[in-house]
Amino acid sequence: MRHNNKKKHLGRSTSHRRAMLSNLVTALFQNGRIRTTEAKAKEGRRLAERLVTFAKRGDLHARRQTLKVVRDQEVVKRLFDEIGPRFQDRNGGYTRIVKLDPRLGDRAPMVLFELLDEPGKTAKKTAKKDSGGSKKKQAGKKKTRKKEAAGQTEKKAQAASSEEKPKKKQKRSKKDADAS
Repeated sequence: MRHNNKKKHLGRSTSHRRAMLSNLVTALFQNGRIRTTEAKAKEGRRLAERLVTFAKRGDLHARRQTLKVVRDQEVVKRLFDEIGPRFQDRNGGYTRIVKLDPRLGDRAPMVLFELLDEPGKTAKKTAKKDSGGSKKKQAGKKKTRKKEAAGQTEKKAQAASSEEKPKKKQKRSKKDADAS
């Protein structure tokens, strides 16, 4: 029976798996997002969320428990000073897994494993915010872009007509070379 065996072994020994997940989480906290396989990301998410919860607590014991996993002190400092306070009002769900195309070599399912940007906002809300405002403003921007593009094409046409390119000499074929 598989009592108390919830984790995925990922085809590795215990020490190799712990080291790999530690490196995965360290890279996540350093870069904010990483590209990895789906199984590794799902296992790494458990560890990353636990470490962010330690960072939210912020006491010395939590810092020492985090240092057992993440060996880089600069990353732990960033985790406790920037990432932990950023998620202070959020109860879990600090990471996101976005599916990508499979890996070319072996068709392994790849994902983008990332920390959430701003707590409390979903991807849809940030996408609407980035769209640029009302429809009238967007239509006005499109018109100005079209005018600018038309002006640039006219300038290019004038420059091309003013500069006449000399004609290239045609290469002679072997038959023509033999005849002369």
